[in-house]
Amino acid sequence: MTNEAAARRVHIIQGEYKVISDPNVVLSTILGSCVAACLRDPVAGVGGMNHFLLPGSANPGMGGGDATRYGVHLMELLINGLLKKGAKRERIEAKVFGGAKTIATFSNVGEQNAAFAMQFLRDEGIKVVGSSTGGEHGRKLEFWPVSGRARQYPLTGAETQKTVAQEQQRPAPVQKPVESSIEFF
Repeated sequence: MTNEAAARRVHIIQGEYKVISDPNVVLSTILGSCVAACLRDPVAGVGGMNHFLLPGSANPGMGGGDATRYGVHLMELLINGLLKKGAKRERIEAKVFGGAKTIATFSNVGEQNAAFAMQFLRDEGIKVVGSSTGGEHGRKLEFWPVSGRARQYPLTGAETQKTVAQEQQRPAPVQKPVESSIEFF
C-alpha cells in the first residue's frame, strides 16, 4: 500500500477525466449533484476518474456545446483511456460517487446523473463494486486508481452550497472536510 503522505494529488474538476498507472497518485474531486466514476483494471494496474455535470445530451448532434459536461462523453473517454493503457474491458471494475440533491427546490439532476452512470456501466458490461450516491450533501472524494481504494468525506451544508457554485466554474481551494470519513475497499 502506498504511503498516504507521499501520494501525489491530482484534482479532477467538472468536465475532466484522468487515467493513471502510478501507484503514488491519488485522484480527488469535490461533488455535489455531479457524479464521478472511478474505474480500474486490477491486473493492468491502471485506473482513472471522471467528473460530469449532466447525464447525456438529448441531441448529441446539436450545437458545438461543451461535450465534456456530459457523462456519456466522459464515460467513453475514461473507458477508452483505460483500454489504451492496457486495461481489458472484462476486468474493469467501477465505483460511482456523487449525485446529491444539494438544493431542495431544484430538479434532482444528481439522481439522474447517478442512474445514468449505473445504467451506462451495466450496458458496457462493467462490474460496479461500490457506490455512494444521493443524499442531500456533497462529498469530497479520493481515489487511488491503481489499488482501487476510495475514501469520501461528507461536506456540510455550507460547503455543499459552495460546491454547487464551484461545479459551474473552476473550483476554489478545497474546503476542510467534516471529521468523519468513509473508507471503501
